[in-house]
Amino acid sequence: MKKIAVATDSNSGITQNQANILGIEVLPMPFYIGGKLYFEGINLTQDEFYLKLEGDSDVSTSQPSQEAILKLWNKVLKRHDELVYIPMSAGLSEAYETARMLAGKYEGKVTVVDNRRISITQRQSVLEALAMARKGMSALHIKQKLEDHKDESCIFVTVETLKYLKKGGRITPTVDAIGTVLEVKPILQIRGDKLDEFSSSRGKSQARKLMIKAIREEMNAKYAEAFENRDMNIMAAYAGNEEEAWDWKAEIEDEFPGYPIHMSPVSLSVACHIGHGSLAIACTKKLK
Repeated sequence: MKKIAVATDSNSGITQNQANILGIEVLPMPFYIGGKLYFEGINLTQDEFYLKLEGDSDVSTSQPSQEAILKLWNKVLKRHDELVYIPMSAGLSEAYETARMLAGKYEGKVTVVDNRRISITQRQSVLEALAMARKGMSALHIKQKLEDHKDESCIFVTVETLKYLKKGGRITPTVDAIGTVLEVKPILQIRGDKLDEFSSSRGKSQARKLMIKAIREEMNAKYAEAFENRDMNIMAAYAGNEEEAWDWKAEIEDEFPGYPIHMSPVSLSVACHIGHGSLAIACTKKLK
């Protein structure tokens, strides 16, 4: 039986320590802060990042270099026959296309997956791929299973400030000014390869309630049978606001009793677009 490895990038929110425990590889995403190059989880911690972000440092994300990708793949393939590589959604980054192009050099030994996931939903796909690999499934079969379920996930996010959405060009300065005065908290929806504004609220507390309502309606509308049979994963994430995050997790657990709720910080590559204080909730249909 072939030895199948699984790798991803740090957009998944999986840290280097967690990767070691899981037995996978995580490619750290690069950042430029004030013109200096950093790598997520290598020479840049979450706390350091948010200090720089809130200090109005010039922060920009970048793709991993081709050399970094090839170095990681070559390392993995010294110990395994094939590799399943799961980058973030192709609709949100060019990382997938770069990886797909590079995989052509490996004569089928590297299989790149695009199942339209990011952050906590990407993390869930990595766990599912790892479980399938341990059951002896081939890399191509794992890719097919993951991509067959590419539309069976959804994320809702609310932000503390509109500042970073404005910097990314997703809202106009006028909307930012009005929203700041009225304390409007937008709720964004990530479905597959699209990021859209779903709703807005006056204040964080209402935003949290609206997100829970939205995720419940999503599961009732699209995954009614799976939801009833508890064949859904419900997850949550936060951006630097750990104390609030545990209150958020408890609120979700109260709304969905009996569901184990995974909570983790969002990756820095996501946080730089939504800012400190953001909260998210997500669901995916369990892959069987």
